[in-house]
This record gives sequence, structure tokens and C-alpha cells, in this order.
Amino acid sequence: MTHNGPPALPELAVTGSTGAVGGHVSTLLADRGLSQRLLARTPSRAPDLPRAVVVPFAYRDDEETARALAGVRVLFMVSGAESEDRLDQHRAFVDAAARAGVEQVVYTSFVGAAPDAVFTLARDHFATEQHIRESGMVWTFLRDNFYADFMPMLVGEDGVIRGPAGAGRAAIVARRDVARVAAAVLADPSAHAGRTYGLTGPEALDFSEIAAIVAARQGREVRFHDETVEEAYESRRVWAAPDWQVDAWVSTYTSIASGAMADVTHDVESITGRPPLSLAQLLGQDG
Repeated sequence: MTHNGPPALPELAVTGSTGAVGGHVSTLLADRGLSQRLLARTPSRAPDLPRAVVVPFAYRDDEETARALAGVRVLFMVSGAESEDRLDQHRAFVDAAARAGVEQVVYTSFVGAAPDAVFTLARDHFATEQHIRESGMVWTFLRDNFYADFMPMLVGEDGVIRGPAGAGRAAIVARRDVARVAAAVLADPSAHAGRTYGLTGPEALDFSEIAAIVAARQGREVRFHDETVEEAYESRRVWAAPDWQVDAWVSTYTSIASGAMADVTHDVESITGRPPLSLAQLLGQDG
């Protein structure tokens, strides 16, 4: 009697399936009929999809992570939840992936990732990219602009978006467009090896324009107030957040003021064959 053992797990692994981007990616991959391994911190929250196997893991370099990554050939790595030690978590996970024999990592990075980026979290993304480059694994970086989906959440209870953005513009991108790009890349990863893509929406908007679009969608008055940097730090003290978090909040706006977020690319359309959603189109859609 022959014992072949348990069936092999899928060689394509997806992190972040319990979140907005990763969840949409995993659904799109399932729609394509691809087998995938959903790496989930909380397996019970992972989506129930055909040809998908849920495996527990965390952004660590330990035995559980090694088991989760064993046999993975292509890894979709969604950046971890914002935290003071996120970069350490990323590095540990990359080390575990390299040791497990992962061949290619597709990582969700950030536009303008650089060691001296104005947006503080973009510095961590750059450091993560460098660690992946130095790991020996093949890589593909999806450098996302700020998410268009998040714009309505910037509006305060008084109908005001506050921040030191000046007249700066951002080519904000819908999360579903990022997911469509990721799914296309993961369906044919070798075609995108060693490539860095800047993922943006179809236009660069300033915050007065963003406020007007949100106002039209929500049917109420929304306006933008251009704070000074000092005012921005003071107005956020009410949240009693740690310094690194407040720096990230404020530098969201100062990075836009710097012009670093303004470039519009055509990568979404060139990879997916469809133009990206504008903010008005996104907010005009349900779901």
C-alpha cells in the first residue's frame, strides 16, 4: 500500500487576506482559478475561497513562520500593520522567507520610498525593499500612493480636513486598483521580476479638490484648512498617540506639500489593461 502523504500546499502565498488590499487580491486570484496559501495571523478571519488553504503565521522568524512558508515559491507580502517595530517585523519575515527557499517576493511598498523620504513611513518601506534586495530572492515592488479610499476618513466631525499640505497634490490610488495590479503580477510573476511600479490614480489632486469631491459624495460641506506644522502637531495631541505615529500623521501632509506625491503614472493601466479609478469614481461606487 502506497502512502503519498498529505497533498502539497499551494506554492503561491498571500499575506493580508483579512485586510482590504490582501483580501481583494486573494479574491481576484480565486476568480482566476489559482491555488493559493493564505497566510493569516487570525486564520478564522481569512476568506473562504476555492483552491485556498489557510495557514497561521506572523511577521516573525520562528518555527511557525518557517512551516507556513515551506514550499512557497512566490510570496505576496503586504506591509504589516503600522507599529513602532514594523521594520523589525518585516526584516524577520524576509529572513524567514529567504531561508524557506521562497523564490520571488511581491511587496506593497510606497511611492517615493527613500531613506530621507518626507513621509516617515516611506523610510521603513525603503529599508524593507533593501532587505528584500539583499536577501537573494527575486523581487517586485508595488509602490502605492496614498489610498483614495482613506480620504473621507480625514474629514473631522466639523467637516474640515486639517493638515500642512499647502497646495501640494497627490495622485491618490484606489485600493482595488492596487489589488488588481497585484493579482495580475502574481498570475505571471516572472514577467515582473526585478520591476518597481508606481501605482497612482489618474490625476493628482490638492486637498481643496479632495474636500470638494468628498463633499459632493456625502452631501455636506467639507473644506480644507492648511495648518502650519506646529498647528498640526498641537491639534493631534488630543489623541495621546506615540511620537512615531504623530510624525507619520503630520508627514502625510508635509510629503504632499513637498511635491513627492504628485507624479501620475500609467502602471495600473499598463499592467491590468484598465485605467485606474478617480476619487470621484471610487466614492460614487458602492461596496
